[in-house]
Amino acid sequence: MSALEIARTANAPLNSWTKEQIKEIYDTPLMELMHQAQLQHRKYHNPLEVQMCSLLSIKTGGCAEDCKYCAQSSKYDTGLKAEKLVQVDEVMEKARIAKENGSTRFCMGAAWRDMKGRKSGMKRITEMISRINKELGMETCVTLGMVDADQAKELKAAGLTAYNHNIDTSREHYPNVITTRTFDERLTTIKNVQAAGLQACSGAILGLGETTEDHISFLHTLSTMERHPESFPVNRLIPIPGTPMADDLAKLPENSPRKLQFDKMLKVICTARLIMPGSKIRLSAGRYGMKEHEQFLCFMGGANAIFTGEKMLTTMCNGWDEDKAMFAKWGIKPMASFRRLDNTMKVPSSEATKPVYVSASS
Repeated sequence: MSALEIARTANAPLNSWTKEQIKEIYDTPLMELMHQAQLQHRKYHNPLEVQMCSLLSIKTGGCAEDCKYCAQSSKYDTGLKAEKLVQVDEVMEKARIAKENGSTRFCMGAAWRDMKGRKSGMKRITEMISRINKELGMETCVTLGMVDADQAKELKAAGLTAYNHNIDTSREHYPNVITTRTFDERLTTIKNVQAAGLQACSGAILGLGETTEDHISFLHTLSTMERHPESFPVNRLIPIPGTPMADDLAKLPENSPRKLQFDKMLKVICTARLIMPGSKIRLSAGRYGMKEHEQFLCFMGGANAIFTGEKMLTTMCNGWDEDKAMFAKWGIKPMASFRRLDNTMKVPSSEATKPVYVSASS
């Protein structure tokens, strides 16, 4: 049986994929790959629903990490000044605006390596989470760097929905991008998050000078986790002047296989939809620079979540009005809060059945 047939005939998400099978799917001619991904998408999701998420930087700049792409690293001169953790009331106002404009998940990011010694910061963040949930009825997601098991449980107790911790790229390419945190440390944080009962939001950044083999490798890492990530953010790098990655990419010739082309991004989305069918696939950083027809193709290939609103962490974001107009044109409606599948990320048993939509109250 071909890898495509395995993906399409499985009754629940699989975590037994090999790199060879993923490559077979990835290498499928794009027209056929998109068709199969759309069929898979309709099997597990309502194709007319897209989750609208808004992202706020609650602590900008001054990060001790050396991620070669990041404007917030203290290692590089990008013109970004380090700021303190914002106040709860300011966050609540931003969340209210997001909800009024249709966003159902509110995400908060802090430029920290980890949460060690940040008790006061954790207290303020858990208050943000609790109030957003109780007063606004929105899902919440945070990205705070590495967290241990106890910290993950504290965030869960506050009502957090999901924790974002991207693996960024393949294990093989990772040392070329980051040296201050290992690939396995990232996986440990994801395990801590899932063990606490939180949903893991974990994806990649495309355009870091990686190859097709790196795409297959990071898809293999995520799709063979015991539980697939609840959501898979697909970021397209925005080269930031002053970062080493911007300099590295500028030196590559235009026809270099290490320069990201849109068809490769689309193949990643389609392949992810086929091998991680229950996960939300989120168009994240870099969507601002995409043409409307490119976004349309991504949705056809299985993407069903976006970041929308005033801005991303430090880069531009498509605005709510723009996205609402696009949705109206295509017949798409925002996904309701706490919309999930009851067995989306679970390893299938011999008696696994087709996923069923459930609400938060089920």
